[in-house]
Amino acid sequence: MAIRPTAQEGVFTDGSWLYTRNPIPGRAVYGEELRTEAGVEYRRWDANRSKLAAYLKRGGRTWPFRETSRILYLGAASGTTASHLSDVCVRGSIVAVEISPRSFRDLVAVAEARTNLFPVLGDARRPTKYRAHAAGVDVLYQDVAQRDQETIFLQNMELVRTGGVGFLMHKARSVDVSAEPRTLHEKARAALSSAGLDVLDVRALDPFAADHAAIVARKR
Repeated sequence: MAIRPTAQEGVFTDGSWLYTRNPIPGRAVYGEELRTEAGVEYRRWDANRSKLAAYLKRGGRTWPFRETSRILYLGAASGTTASHLSDVCVRGSIVAVEISPRSFRDLVAVAEARTNLFPVLGDARRPTKYRAHAAGVDVLYQDVAQRDQETIFLQNMELVRTGGVGFLMHKARSVDVSAEPRTLHEKARAALSSAGLDVLDVRALDPFAADHAAIVARKR
């Protein structure tokens, strides 16, 4: 089927797969399929490799990402999801924080060809270290495997502008391997709500990301 726009800005579909426009024609990031239609090249966005794509495939519709959005991305790893956000926010910026030196090397390689992607080797628990690069961002996106995920998220939401949105990709097994994931997701939702955020969505990401949920919240 032909590729067509979705209701989410910068995201496309052929009815089965999601895609983003490729600003660097001919170059893939993680072995994804490149597909050209009507002179435009698209990159297939694999929901098994990206929790943000999984969120959309699971019916998530909160989408604050615009062409000019400024994003703080925690836990960017090798740059899979960050590269697709780079496609969507082509005139914006993504400050991508990663703590692992090995993953950071891969992230830097992705960023070399993308002028809106800024990799930072750092610890998401220490937002003061990168505050100068990320203060007043429109969106916080967090995907870190730590027990204190909510605490890290709330600390970094201080860098988000009023009215901005945060995505917490909550990893239940990183919190407690023996607890019911839905219970842990609900505790995380309650923690964000108690901190004064407006929780917009809580959505399990199975089967794409087992025992994960996307918790989306707006800063008042």
